[in-house]
Amino acid sequence: MRITWLGHSCFKIENEGTTIILDPYEDGSVAGYGNIREKADLVLCTHEHGDHNGRGTVELTGNSAADVKVTKIDTYHDHHRGEHRGKNTIYILEMGGYRIAHLGDLGCQLPKEQMDLLKNLDLLLIPVGGYFTIDAREAADLAAELAPVTVVPMHYRDDEKGFGYDVIGTVDEFTRKMDSVAVLNTSVLLMEDRPKERVAVLVPANLG
Repeated sequence: MRITWLGHSCFKIENEGTTIILDPYEDGSVAGYGNIREKADLVLCTHEHGDHNGRGTVELTGNSAADVKVTKIDTYHDHHRGEHRGKNTIYILEMGGYRIAHLGDLGCQLPKEQMDLLKNLDLLLIPVGGYFTIDAREAADLAAELAPVTVVPMHYRDDEKGFGYDVIGTVDEFTRKMDSVAVLNTSVLLMEDRPKERVAVLVPANLG
């Protein structure tokens, strides 16, 4: 299985001929990123903001993704039950023998029943930049409690590489709170060949 971080919160997951795109951003919606032009069997968007719902940037193949089990968890984009930024959907994908969760723009604490659904993950894709989502401390606490095999941070800014919203934090604010971090010089994570460290920091594939 091949996981590619295209940028921001957008990931491409490829396994045995099936391709899924999560949270494609609309053209020009996030500074520092090039436009997404991908093909996929399935596109999933966690909410309807332009930096997450760019379905038109992905060409659907028309092939079935019947080998993928998708579970939705309804959450909020803020700490006020969606009053400020609306709702957010967490997606759990079960495919190729792996359990993968994409938290979208999670902005709230999760009740126990939802936390239980997110246990025993092989991969957790988690926002860490704050302001629009949970912040670095909240993300670190959540990752520690869920204890997935691998954590990939997303939805942050990088001043050196020039991507992300100015108001959100950097990945360093998150990784400083984590004990086991691998900074990889690639946009691709091969599930069968993951680093031993808990956190894997990737390079966006779609840098503008």
